[in-house]
Amino acid sequence: MGKRDQQSVDAMNALSSVIRPLATGAEIRVTRSTARGAVVCVNGGQRREVAGTWSATLEWLVRRLAPRFPELGFAEVRYRIKSWKRMDWCVADARAAIRESGAPRTLLLGFSMGGAVAVCAADEGSVEGVVALAPWLPDRLRLDPLVGRRLAVIHGGLDRSLPGVPGIRPESSRRGFERALALGVEGSYTLIPGAVHGAALRSPRGAAIPLPRARRWADAVSLELARFQASVG
Repeated sequence: MGKRDQQSVDAMNALSSVIRPLATGAEIRVTRSTARGAVVCVNGGQRREVAGTWSATLEWLVRRLAPRFPELGFAEVRYRIKSWKRMDWCVADARAAIRESGAPRTLLLGFSMGGAVAVCAADEGSVEGVVALAPWLPDRLRLDPLVGRRLAVIHGGLDRSLPGVPGIRPESSRRGFERALALGVEGSYTLIPGAVHGAALRSPRGAAIPLPRARRWADAVSLELARFQASVG
């Protein structure tokens, strides 16, 4: 392990988080509260109505990137139920997390179904933009909440659904991105060659294990966090 990598690991290990309940019954895991800017992270979901979990992809990214952005606080959302059949609940949980963070300026970081959740919650007054990772942006999803805000989409080039393996083709998120641009939304679209659905997965022991091209995901998200931190500094 190189010196830079060791310093990064040491910084990640020094981070502490606290879990707080939300008014909806969901929870947030807060890493570094701040009065300046908050990054609210919303997870994916599935068809079956199951209890919410922490996202391995978002957890890995927060642990890796939070030390680089000391002006920002991070809040990961654990939904009450993580299912697109309960999208209204997931959006309500995201809105509650935005308000609970108390920051005057917010960036939403949404993974998979969390991309749609973030879009729906983007009309909260403090939200300045959405960073959508491998997002589910179905053609029926209204994108009006993004007007006046920035949308950055980051997607793995090899992402797709396979038997027993969830995924979203980048062509789908590209359509959603183009629809947003047609509304006058500012944004960027980044395709990561060789990447699959997300940056990490959960090991049987509970750790967030990085997937291939995980560093590319982190670098792409880092650019958006740098932009946001500069605006709140």
